[in-house]
Amino acid sequence: MEKLKLLLGSRKFWAALIGLTFVCLQAWYPDFPVGEEELTNVIYLLAAYILGVAIEPRLNA
Repeated sequence: MEKLKLLLGSRKFWAALIGLTFVCLQAWYPDFPVGEEELTNVIYLLAAYILGVAIEPRLNA
């Protein structure tokens, strides 16, 4: 139960879930109003955010 609380409180988890949601929406609904290039840019942005959040605690140590 503690692991689930930690997972749901993780900013990295939510960023990854948002990215996965966009990719799935684009795959299932090709008429989704976000273009392929825009979706790629969002995924890059989320990946950079996840890496930044992962590195942040190490910089403060």
